[in-house]
Amino acid sequence: MYEIYIVSTKNNTIVTFKILNKVIFCKSTGQLKFKGSKKSTPYAAQKLGEIVYYEIIKKNIKEINLKIKGFGPGRDSILRIFFEGKINIKEVSDVTSFPHNGCRPKKKRRI
Repeated sequence: MYEIYIVSTKNNTIVTFKILNKVIFCKSTGQLKFKGSKKSTPYAAQKLGEIVYYEIIKKNIKEINLKIKGFGPGRDSILRIFFEGKINIKEVSDVTSFPHNGCRPKKKRRI
């Protein structure tokens, strides 16, 4: 089972490729020489997606599962790369965590 984890935050986009829960490679937009605020752009995520896509094609993989986490600007552009390619996407799931009840409120002030 081949899985790709995409973590898209407001500062960076990270892609991890796993085979049977073992990490094969992990790439981020910072490794592509995008620094500072340019790391969080959709263009940087698109370039990252292309590099990851060609790495997967080299390994002759036909089916993958996508797991997406986060809400950053690179999320949609990196997904577009995988949907337009020749790889069959078996499942797309959103694993973004969110608080069910939030943080505990502060104690009431005593005077």
